[in-house]
Amino acid sequence: MNIKSPEAFRTISEVSKDLSLPQHVLRFWETKFVQIRPIKRGGGRRYYRPEDIKLLRGIKSLLYNDGYTIRGVQKVIKEIGAKKIVENGIENNFFTETKNDNNEMEGNNISQHHLGESKRKKLMNVLNDLVDLRKKIDQGE
Repeated sequence: MNIKSPEAFRTISEVSKDLSLPQHVLRFWETKFVQIRPIKRGGGRRYYRPEDIKLLRGIKSLLYNDGYTIRGVQKVIKEIGAKKIVENGIENNFFTETKNDNNEMEGNNISQHHLGESKRKKLMNVLNDLVDLRKKIDQGE
């Protein structure tokens, strides 16, 4: 198999596999985030630039790791810009970690909500109950 350089454009199937996301999710995100603009060639085939992939990775992290909604991610992008997400590699919760005592990042004014340990335990119990219920449903009980 031929390995592409990091600067090479990627097809939707390559990006889907790389980010562990279904292709329809990537297409849906294109409708919700105007900053995602893959190049479309003949037959509507999409080619993603490295910057597009970095932005998708940042959006995925905000949605799946940090618990943002699509509207919340849109607001973050509007406030700080897509370039900032691409530049800083959002994988490390860069935009959701607090930097000072009043729960706002310096200069960015993005607030952070923390869960107390008791609330976290309650949520974990609910999650475990849901997982158990899902197992029972899958087993046909």
